[in-house]
Amino acid sequence: MVADGRYLARAPGAADGPQSVLVIDTLGAPPPASRRRRRPREAEPGDQASQLPLTRVTAVRAFQPFEEESEAAAWLDGVVEAEETIDSVLEEGIALLNRALHAHGAASGNPYAQELSPERATIARIGFGSGEQVAASEFSEALEVDARAIGRSLKRQRANDLRPQERLAAVLGGREQLAACETLIPRARADLDGGRTREAALQLRVGLEALLAELPGALDDPDHESDIGALHERRHEAGEAANLALNGDLDAETAAGVRELIEICERALRRRRVLAG
Repeated sequence: MVADGRYLARAPGAADGPQSVLVIDTLGAPPPASRRRRRPREAEPGDQASQLPLTRVTAVRAFQPFEEESEAAAWLDGVVEAEETIDSVLEEGIALLNRALHAHGAASGNPYAQELSPERATIARIGFGSGEQVAASEFSEALEVDARAIGRSLKRQRANDLRPQERLAAVLGGREQLAACETLIPRARADLDGGRTREAALQLRVGLEALLAELPGALDDPDHESDIGALHERRHEAGEAANLALNGDLDAETAAGVRELIEICERALRRRRVLAG
């Protein structure tokens, strides 16, 4: 996890661009671990697990200050009027945190760094405050929202349709094996959603090739056959995008093509999971 502190953030490649601030502090943190390995101690059968620390993260829109508190209050009222605007603000905040987590993982060489989704939040608040307040993760006014309900109607229904618990049991029980493309395509999606289009293009090339090798006849379904055919016809686009990504950022047209190909791959994977049950 990123160390506690305040981090100034700008868009990649925009050293003079609009500023955001990420504030991270840990509540109930345990004392620092000893540098020497301690000898194991006996645990009683009824012992409860130690209370876990809680990390508090505040994403501050430093680039969009309000002149008056009444203006800020009107903005807050407008945000919470609709689920779409709540979702948008929460996604903006989690995107800033995920940028930090990704950068920390790359800088530390940690292959197990994990990005997060809004649903992982124990509590989520949207609010406003003075510069000193938000720098200390405090507010003049804030409203608590249900982060776990973000995109509920579509995403949760889709998750239920895919029956992930049944699949998990089958994989862990040795009755089923995961295809490599089921790991590679989600990685491409994570990079794309994180604004890392170069990495997404590179992941897509190998993920698409794996999908075409592993799932060509996975389903006797016209839509599946159509998607597989489209991927065969456009596989050269994935290769060209990956080659361009090795030399720099992708142009808008190429990035749009990468997004379309990832969406087709995801559709093929979803259909297989649903129909193959």
